[in-house]
Amino acid sequence: MEQLVQLADTVAEVIVSTNDKVIAQQFEEFSDVKNLRLVERPEALCLSTTKVQDLIDYVPTVVEGEHIFWLHATSPFVDERDYKEALDIYSSRVINAAENDSIMSVNKLQQFIWDDATKRVINCDREVNPWPNTQDLAPLYEINHAFYISSRDNYLKLRDRIGQNPVLYEMTGIKKTDIDWEDDFEVAQNLLDTYERSRKL
Repeated sequence: MEQLVQLADTVAEVIVSTNDKVIAQQFEEFSDVKNLRLVERPEALCLSTTKVQDLIDYVPTVVEGEHIFWLHATSPFVDERDYKEALDIYSSRVINAAENDSIMSVNKLQQFIWDDATKRVINCDREVNPWPNTQDLAPLYEINHAFYISSRDNYLKLRDRIGQNPVLYEMTGIKKTDIDWEDDFEVAQNLLDTYERSRKL
């Protein structure tokens, strides 16, 4: 929330969607920011069995803007500087130039990727060179879910939070940290001092 408040002047509104009472109480600390809004998410969309597609379909029902910036609280070291840079890129390459139709955050993978179903390395031609240098491999990109920026039209027409030609916003270093499990949370806590030091540089 402290990071999002830094964006309040550059977006139409900031919406927090949750069913968690503790989070709702924490939101009250920021109630003086005029364009913040708390939306109580339906219980059916807060279960471990909830389909991501159902969440994607839900977003345009609570967001009125022409463009939607969806970010996750599970990427703690992605901050307002990244968000602002992503908004600038989106404005430049999607809205103004129409070179792309959305943007999403990714981690670049340039390692040998093994597919156990087909029993092969899938990102190089091993008949040409079985073990090329990793820096010569064609990169793959892991979608890390830190954020997505896309148009309302994409949500409604494609039923997706990205378009068909997204800009890839590449994360590096500590910013790739994503919290899915309790172990991830503990690792993130241990990295907090490193993150705080990096922000002061």
